[in-house]
Amino acid sequence: MPLPAELVRDFVNTFDVEAQTDELSSPADLALWLRARDLISPRDRATDDDLSTAHALREGLRAALRREAAQLPALPLYVQVREGEVPELVPAGGGVRGGLAAIASAAVGAAWDRLKVCAEGTCQWAFIDSSKNRSRSWCSMRVCGNRTKTRAYRARKRGSRPLQGSNTDTV
Repeated sequence: MPLPAELVRDFVNTFDVEAQTDELSSPADLALWLRARDLISPRDRATDDDLSTAHALREGLRAALRREAAQLPALPLYVQVREGEVPELVPAGGGVRGGLAAIASAAVGAAWDRLKVCAEGTCQWAFIDSSKNRSRSWCSMRVCGNRTKTRAYRARKRGSRPLQGSNTDTV
């Protein structure tokens, strides 16, 4: 299983906001995705209800990454307390709901100071900020950062030009 932050990032990125494509468009797709990450067994199958829960979890996590209040769906989790260790949330069962619960549990253990969503509104791609001071705003400076900065530059240039057809000379 991937590290908690990577699992959350990858799960959130199953929906591409810009392209409007969903990697989890059917219960079978959800089961394949979870199986590929060893979150469910080969015999587990997803239902339409599981898919709805997965979509709600994904968008709740995306909202949380935007630092907005987020409501996550109810999943089978319990607090495990071991002597001398920090309590942790763990899935209370197996199957697809248990796999989704493992993702929710990973969100609790993820490095939230490093896990972010791209500030470019049309993108919303989740990424892990590996910058030294944790100040990265975009998934890619080359694409989204450039797009945002170019848009801001053009808006400033439009605001500084006199209106076309106006006479700025005074008589």
